[in-house]
Amino acid sequence: MATTDYLTVTALTQYLKRKFDVDPYLGKVYLTGEISNFRLRPHAHQYFSLKDDHAKISAIMFRSAFEKLKFTPETGMKVLVTGRISLYEPSGSYQIYVERMEPDGVGQLYQAYEQLKQKLETEGLFSAPKRPLPRFPKRIAVITSPSGAVIRDIITTARRRYPIAQIVLYPAVVQGDGAAPDLVRQIQRVNVAGTYDTLIIGRGGGSIEDLWPFNEESVARAIAASQIPVISSVGHETDTTIADLVADVRAATPTAAAELAVPVLRDELLKLQQQRTRLLNAMGNRINFQQERLNKLMTAYVFRQPQRLYETYVQRLDRAQQALNRNVRTQVQQATQRFQFARQGLVVQAPLARVQRDQQTVDQTATRLTTEMKRYMAKQQEYVGQLASGLDYLSPLKIMGRGYSYVTQNDHVARTAADLKPGSATIHLSDGTAEAEIKSIKPATEDQHE
Repeated sequence: MATTDYLTVTALTQYLKRKFDVDPYLGKVYLTGEISNFRLRPHAHQYFSLKDDHAKISAIMFRSAFEKLKFTPETGMKVLVTGRISLYEPSGSYQIYVERMEPDGVGQLYQAYEQLKQKLETEGLFSAPKRPLPRFPKRIAVITSPSGAVIRDIITTARRRYPIAQIVLYPAVVQGDGAAPDLVRQIQRVNVAGTYDTLIIGRGGGSIEDLWPFNEESVARAIAASQIPVISSVGHETDTTIADLVADVRAATPTAAAELAVPVLRDELLKLQQQRTRLLNAMGNRINFQQERLNKLMTAYVFRQPQRLYETYVQRLDRAQQALNRNVRTQVQQATQRFQFARQGLVVQAPLARVQRDQQTVDQTATRLTTEMKRYMAKQQEYVGQLASGLDYLSPLKIMGRGYSYVTQNDHVARTAADLKPGSATIHLSDGTAEAEIKSIKPATEDQHE
């Protein structure tokens, strides 16, 4: 066989890929299987496998298709997929390109609902403290479809129960792909206005697909972030959405939402009348009780004979004044006696004569002190003179005046011949200095020392 009869790997792969692509049975395939080797890649294409008990096939789901899913796939999840079979040329392996996916046995929306519910519950959005509804709201905002029965039921119920409240409609799309962003925008508008006491959000009943905007995460977070108390009224009594779980109050129907939002004006007026009657009765009873107390007090002896009230105090005051006078007289007598005793003792002691004697003693002591100081100073001056004479006798200048001198070399005094070196030296005399040249140094002999 000639070499030209052999196919290249590329040619064979292209042929097989062509077979896959033109096969009408592989253009749209419905598969059921279990997800394997799945790892979520945010904002990217997803690569995984589908398998059953006996086989496995590689799968790819492009980003545009994956972002349409309402749930997050997980390894081990059994799913139903729709896609086309083709061959990947670089590796020569065939794979399925998934276009749609939904859980097998559980609807896609229900799966997404359960996942989001578990996520928000873990974050604490459901268990967060609920805001109380105002008892007497002045303005109520309603976010719903302007053409549905929800707004009519709310307005009718509110006007019947509490006609003084103002109902303001914020029309919104409540079904379809654009409903969730529109609901979020209207919730934010109500909060920015800041003039509402209560917010009602809802729509009528329907399938889970119809109610799905109220299960979107963005709507749930907008409700949780609202500064205005939110009443959620979505679907029928048996329908429970994420919005119902996040809202401050859940109402089964729009009529129930209006009943929760406003009281019955007639009932409140009747309560006010009853409170007024109870208040008047209580005040009347209190006035009667106080009047009886006043009458009893007016008949008391204190008011009929008021002088009896202070008779005892007058007697106590008189006794206190008498005791005070006695104490003052006693204190004055004792002080007078102490003064007399002190005066007699002062005369006996004669302090003037004692002061004169002490003055004489001070004068004599001062005279002796002056004499001793003069004698001490003369003695010290004589001693200082003797020290000065001895210091003058020992002065080097005085010795040099008798014909002595000393020699310095390099600013050092030469005390012995060994201190000198050949060279210039200075001879210091009593009246000046002389420069000399040392030519030789002859140490003294032993005979000279003797």
